[in-house]
Amino acid sequence: MSSSGTRWAERVRPPADRRAGGTDTCGGTDACGGTVAGMGVVLVHGVRTSRTMWRPQLEALDRAGVPAVAVDLPGHGSRAGERFTLDGAVEAVAAGVDGLGGRALVVGLSLGGYVAIAHAARRPGQVAGLVAAACCTRPRRVLVGGWSALAAGIGRLPDGGARLNDGFARRLVGERGLADLGAGGFTLEVMPDVLREVGMLDPVAALGAVSAPVWLVNGRYDHFRADERRYLAACRDGRLVVIPGATHLVSVVAPVSFMRVLLEAHDEVGTD
Repeated sequence: MSSSGTRWAERVRPPADRRAGGTDTCGGTDACGGTVAGMGVVLVHGVRTSRTMWRPQLEALDRAGVPAVAVDLPGHGSRAGERFTLDGAVEAVAAGVDGLGGRALVVGLSLGGYVAIAHAARRPGQVAGLVAAACCTRPRRVLVGGWSALAAGIGRLPDGGARLNDGFARRLVGERGLADLGAGGFTLEVMPDVLREVGMLDPVAALGAVSAPVWLVNGRYDHFRADERRYLAACRDGRLVVIPGATHLVSVVAPVSFMRVLLEAHDEVGTD
């Protein structure tokens, strides 16, 4: 990127990503050994899952000597008994950053991406860089209404949608991915609160307030990338990375490619 802040788009050709039973998150390369330790990394999970979804990335960052923490958002994981609010979610990220010295590279996926964007806009001094993945669709009223109706219908199933959730996740990410996603428990009942709170967020306007460098990361087949060019245009210092062959849960289905982007971001901001 030029010093003038010219925006650019990149397509990453994934190496042999670790699927269930495949290679490690570093792809059998020295990618996790060549980064510069120092700046911490805060990882923010998606909806219904918990911080355990980041176990492979935490292991890889530990091998790279990078301090990192994954947080549980309200209503998820160890905080499953709480109501989800966007304010509470931003505070969870802020607490994670404080625990790493007060400034970090913040990485969020799906719901975590929306929360990370909101946090970066509200707490700019805490953010050395932002990786926002799988969240490049603006939560328009018609979309949120449709998602809410679908969530309500699933919630009326006898098991609250647990069997449907597990089967769908297993099909998308395999047994190892499902184990990471589900280790902290799935909180299906959180959806109405999440949709209400995210529906009030304007991520494009929020990105316009972020002065730190931003990496927008999407799988090629992610249904949440409809507004990625609008998101990119809103960034003061932005990059768009589209990972071929990957779907919505890009950190799970393409962990090596995702980790390369994360480490490249850390290399850029890691000595800030």
